This record gives sequence, structure tokens and C-alpha cells, in this order.
Amino acid sequence: MTGSPLRGAVAVTGLGMITPAGFGREETWAGVLRGRSTAETDPELKDCPVPFSCRIPAMTPEQGRIGGRKAWRMGRFTQLAVLAAREAVADAGLDPASWDGARVAVVIGSGLAGAADLETQTLRLHQGGPDLVAPSLIPMLIPNMAAGEVSADLGAHGPSLATETACSSGATALAVARDLLLSGACDIAIAGGSEAAVTPVITTGFARMGALSGRSDQPAMASRPFAADRDGFVIAEGAAVLVLERPQDAAARGRRGYAHLAGAGLTSDAHHPTAPSPGGAYAEAALRTALAEAGLSATDVDHVNAHGTSTPLNDRTEAELIARVLPHGPSVTAAKGVLGHSLGAAGAVEAALTALTIRDSRVAPIANLAAGGAGPGSGSGSPYDIDCVTGTAREQRVAAAVSHSFGFGGHNVVLLLTAP
Repeated sequence: MTGSPLRGAVAVTGLGMITPAGFGREETWAGVLRGRSTAETDPELKDCPVPFSCRIPAMTPEQGRIGGRKAWRMGRFTQLAVLAAREAVADAGLDPASWDGARVAVVIGSGLAGAADLETQTLRLHQGGPDLVAPSLIPMLIPNMAAGEVSADLGAHGPSLATETACSSGATALAVARDLLLSGACDIAIAGGSEAAVTPVITTGFARMGALSGRSDQPAMASRPFAADRDGFVIAEGAAVLVLERPQDAAARGRRGYAHLAGAGLTSDAHHPTAPSPGGAYAEAALRTALAEAGLSATDVDHVNAHGTSTPLNDRTEAELIARVLPHGPSVTAAKGVLGHSLGAAGAVEAALTALTIRDSRVAPIANLAAGGAGPGSGSGSPYDIDCVTGTAREQRVAAAVSHSFGFGGHNVVLLLTAP
């Protein structure tokens, strides 16, 4: 790679994931590598304009065990965060019983937090009166509670923060956690995103604004990032948590890590509540900032984990950005074809998948995008001149990769990960 030596990198030493592709990082990774959509007709959405989603499969009692009487006070997005954090910490080989909790930070992002619980409890209030409203409603609802409960579950007494940047919330959490480590505010950072907002009201809201795919007769074909005939995203739930440490600290305890988080760029379009800025100038600025922080040039990027929502505007703007800034043609994947769009969790899920791409030298294919390469006239179903991976996973050594996350409100977050 060219450019200055890496500076300001932190090591990704643990991963935890719960997604529609499975419970745990390896089940999720295997599902994403298969490249088949998890979208299905959803009985809970039967009266909605779009009656399908990507939901997490039913967990076994052991998989979903929070323990004690704590689960009753937690919203589903918080429960998912706690379970994913436990897996990540165990994967990192850390023992909360023996660490210095004052030096452990937690940063968890969510886009809609406890919206599902608010919807349920509102119905109870109107149908049966105030006595049916759960006394735990507020802890179930407020967006900081995932970070708070993860901190309590693991005995982490350092900074505990919640990020809210819509669909880039999980990626923002990782950028903030990296800054906490580099500033010396903590020695271990547990960071990611969690979302559980697949509800009739939320789904209808996205449908009414025209954001969701309308392929109700073929749910499994609905999410198709970068395809010429894409028509919207598929709503999903999920969680991902990563353990970050300074590389020297990880090495001191014999951990190399999956990857290094070497750069992060955060900008705002300051343009429109929901539409990306035409031309993607500030998304480009985020990408260039991430490169500069890592001391790399654009040509060093081997791989792009795209935001790839399958919406007409986002995919066009993002594809143009990739083609313009990275014209050498790095491989491009987009996990939302398989997993749907888990909103505030998506950025963390995709950062975790990028770390696994680096570990295994395998790039997952984009679901529902025909094989044959990308670019005009290629027969791939994509009109864009970018190297979309299609059909089957591609063997590729990845030394540097970027993971894009964009959110309503004009939030742009680009994370740059490198091989350790």
C-alpha cells in the first residue's frame, strides 16, 4: 500500500452479531456468503402496504437468555445489544469478572430504539387503559438504554454513550469508540448498533414515504442493491457489537484481531431530511477523510462494503461516488440484499462483515444482482460502472476496505478497515 504509515488505528478483537441470517457472527457470515435474501412474508405486517420483512429467526431459550429478571425491563433492541455484546466480549477473550471496568467504554447506536415497545404500549393504553401499560415502558423506550444495559451486564464503568444518526448510528458508534480509545479515555471499547423496529406503524411509515420495495409477491427478490430495477429497501432487525482495543494492548494479551479500524470520516449533507445530496460531495468528503486518517490513498482501497439500500436515489449516488473516487475498481458488496436494512444497526453489521471479509479473504455476493460483472451493457442488472460481486463469493485478499453508512438527516459515515 502507498501513503503514510497507518496512524490512529485500533484493533477489532471481538465480534458479535444477531441478524436475519442467524444467531452469532459465524451463522450470519455464512448466510451472507450464500448470497440469498432472508426476506419473507411477515404475519405481523399482514395489514400493511408492504407485508414482508427480514426478521431474526426464532432463538433457542439458551441463545436468547438474558438471565434473572432483567429481560422484562428491556426493549427488544436492548436485548439484542446485550446478547451481541456478550458474544463479542467472549470472542475477544475478555473476562468482565477480571477487567478494570472503569477503563471499559460502551457506545451503542440505534435509529428508532424502543419504537416497537411504544407502539405496543400505546395500543394497550387505548384498548385497556393505563393499568395495562408496562411500568418498564420508559426504560424499554429510551435510546440510551442499550448502552446502559450492556454496561450493567458487563460491569463496564467507563463512558457509556448512545449515538443517533439514523441509519448510520452503528457506524457512528464505532467512530466515537475509536476516538475514546485514541484519546486515552478507555482501554477497551464495546461498540455497535441494535435495531428492532419491524412493526406495523414503522413499516407503514416507510412505505408511505416510498422507501420500501413493493415486491409483495416476491419478497425474496425485493432487496436488490445496485440493480437497474430496484425499487426500495426491505425493513429488517438486527444487532452487531465489536470490541475495539489499541493494537499494542491486544498484542500484549496475544490477540492480533480481525482487522484494524484505521480511519473514520463523518460529514453532513445539510441538504434534505431524507434524500442524499446530489453528486454526493459530502459523502465523498467522508471517504476522503477516512483515507487521510489512515494515511492511505484511494488506490489502496481493495474493497467497498456499500450502504447499498436498494433505493433508487441512494444506490445511484453511492455508485457514482465509488466510480468517481475509486476508479481503479475495488470489489463492491452490499449485505442488505441478504439481510435487509436494519436501520441503526446496519453500519455496525456491515463493519463487522468487512472485518470478516479481511479475515477470510472472501467477498460476499450481492443478492438478486445477476452475474456477469457490472457496468453498462454487462448483463449484470446494474447500470453502474463498479465491480459488484455477484453470484457466488469471490476469493480476494483485502488489505484495505471501506464501509459506507448514510442516514436520514444527511449523515455520512465512512469507516476504513485494514488487515492487522
